[in-house]
Amino acid sequence: MNSTYFTRRTIRKYEARDLDEGLLERILTAGIRASTTGNMQVYSIIVTRDKEMKKRLAPVHFNQPMVTEAPVVLTFCADFNRFNKWCRQRDAHPGYENFLSFMTAAIDAVIVAQTVCCAAEEEGLGICYLGTATYNAGQITDVLELPEGVVPVATVTMGWPAEVPEQPDRLPLKAVVHREKYRDFTPQMIDDLYREKEARADSQQFISENNKQTLAQVFTDVRYKKTDNEYFSEKFLEVIRKQGFLPL
Repeated sequence: MNSTYFTRRTIRKYEARDLDEGLLERILTAGIRASTTGNMQVYSIIVTRDKEMKKRLAPVHFNQPMVTEAPVVLTFCADFNRFNKWCRQRDAHPGYENFLSFMTAAIDAVIVAQTVCCAAEEEGLGICYLGTATYNAGQITDVLELPEGVVPVATVTMGWPAEVPEQPDRLPLKAVVHREKYRDFTPQMIDDLYREKEARADSQQFISENNKQTLAQVFTDVRYKKTDNEYFSEKFLEVIRKQGFLPL
């Protein structure tokens, strides 16, 4: 198995050199070999290389510097627009204006996004996944001029690494893998699974600088607050409705 899976890091700083178009095309070609529901490929990838376009995208990604510094920004979209047009041009009647179809396309888009990321890392490139694509999907839709049936679900920056950061921590395998059926967690199991993560120096720093008592409180009270989650949920649902997957 390729060792990049075990050594991968999130890269937020990139060298000031471009990415060869041939290499990018090879990576994207590898990406679209990913699994897809019913062989429909109901996704699209928007490649942003133009500096001015990256500047327009930056605010919707909370002005994270890698958006303008990376040579390539990829926006992965759930996309039934193309498939619907093909159906209608072939005297078929698509019925994909529903939430299940959105989920189908969103899953397709995320699978191809991860495959592109793996292909890029095998070539020595660095990537950073931006969850802000769903936070501000409406603004991204406007900037990228996405038609009905197309919704952004993930953004990835890509380029040559200018840093070798520490590997992000991960929970042990037994925290996420269940054999045969789901095994619920006892309080003792939760303590055991999160003990190492909570004891890390960076975790203790997060707790201290946010004036909290536990790492969990950093997540619930600071990083991913209930009010923020509810607000961005409503905004994302508005985009899904506007783009034709749910009734207005």
